[in-house]
Amino acid sequence: METIQRYEDGTLAIRQTTEADTERMWELAFREESPEWKKWDAPYYAHEALTYEQFLEQKKAQMIGNKARWVIEVDGELIGMISYYWEHEESLWLEMGIVIFHPDYWSGGYGTRALRLWIDHLFQTMPLVRVGYTTWSGNERMIQVGYKLGMTMEARLRKCRLYQGVYYDSIRMGMLREEWEQHKQAERQ
Repeated sequence: METIQRYEDGTLAIRQTTEADTERMWELAFREESPEWKKWDAPYYAHEALTYEQFLEQKKAQMIGNKARWVIEVDGELIGMISYYWEHEESLWLEMGIVIFHPDYWSGGYGTRALRLWIDHLFQTMPLVRVGYTTWSGNERMIQVGYKLGMTMEARLRKCRLYQGVYYDSIRMGMLREEWEQHKQAERQ
C-alpha cells in the first residue's frame, strides 16, 4: 500500500487525494449548478454541474493520486483543494491554485495556512525558482493571502476579465525561492 503524502498545521492538513474523497469532492465541487465558491474562483469561466456518475467518468482519474491536486482538510473534514499546473514545464514555471468550497471556512486563515504548507512542499520537492498564482481583482481576499505569504504582485492586467457586465483586472502573485526562505525566517523570529 502506497503511503499518502500529508502535511499538517494544527487542525488543518493538506494531503494527496484518495478514492475515499470522491463522493465528498463531487458534493462540494460539482453537484450544484451555481455553487457559492464559484463566485470567487474564476467566476468568468463556466461551471458545469455533473451527476456523480459523470464526475466519476470525467474527473476521478484527474484527482486520485495526482501529485498536482491535493485536498485540504480541517479536523478531518474535506473543505477544499489545492493544486498546481505547469505554465511552462521546461523552464519550471509553475502556477498554483486553491479553492475552499464551504463559506464557513472563508476568511478564517485556512487558505493562507494551506498555501503555506503547499508552497513549502513544492519548494522542497521540486527544483523551482518561483511559485505563484493568478486571481482577479474581484477576489480581494486572495490578493491579501498572497501578501500575507510574502508574495509580490508581479502583474496586473487591466480590465481583461469580464464578469456580470463588469471588467476586472487579472492579478499575478508570485515569489522566488529565496524570498520564501526569507519570509519563513522572518516568521520564526
